[in-house]
Amino acid sequence: MASAAIELQKAVFALLQGDATLTTMLGGAKVFDHTKSDVAFPYVTFGRTSFYDWSTGTEIGTEHLFTLHVWSKAKGKQETLDIMQRLETLLHDKPLAMSGFRLVNLRQEFAETRFDEDQSVYHGLIRFRAVVEAG
Repeated sequence: MASAAIELQKAVFALLQGDATLTTMLGGAKVFDHTKSDVAFPYVTFGRTSFYDWSTGTEIGTEHLFTLHVWSKAKGKQETLDIMQRLETLLHDKPLAMSGFRLVNLRQEFAETRFDEDQSVYHGLIRFRAVVEAG
């Protein structure tokens, strides 16, 4: 199951890093699994990932829930919301090529944006659900 999660994250990362529109919105290739403290805003990070056995009597599969975080210091929510919309456009119901696995579906399930007063940043969360089969 863990290798499916790794392959899914690699595929998502490659898609996001390869999108010229997202790169322009972020002011560079700023999609990270883990970020340094000196990265310029805005940027996107991978957050929590959970995966569960989703096997059937005939297929071996996993269900994955993963969250992408959007970080912005812009005045107001617009930049955060625009980046979140781009992430949804790129990923929701889209195919991803994965080594050794087949993506059955990928759906955006939840999105939220809020102002984090402690850090003085807008923080967007967008959660996706993916079903992956061994392939």
